[in-house]
Amino acid sequence: MFLMPLALAGFLALFTLAVYALWNGVLAAVLPVKVITYWQALGLLVLAKILFGGFPFRGRGWGSPWRERMLAKRWDSLTPEEQQRMREEMRGRFGDWPRPWDHPCHSSRPATPPPPPTPET
Repeated sequence: MFLMPLALAGFLALFTLAVYALWNGVLAAVLPVKVITYWQALGLLVLAKILFGGFPFRGRGWGSPWRERMLAKRWDSLTPEEQQRMREEMRGRFGDWPRPWDHPCHSSRPATPPPPPTPET
């Protein structure tokens, strides 16, 4: 139990050391950038995580896996009429894209195909 945070801190220290060495060894020699300290390298890692990596438990797609399971369970508990009302409400709020409520992974029932286009006269 105590070993996991210690291993994580060790990995972060080594990763910061690698960024520090690469920045000072490569970038300072190739580009007109200043040499940085170890703590500045750690700050760069944190900044890169904030700007490009996001935050933990944010998940991919529509949310974390446990939230997607909860939403799928809730969707499956709705009657077809309630599902249709929900679809219409979502279309009113968000338009017709990306239609996550029709995605097959959100329901144990097969997704309903879109209605055929009506010919315009």
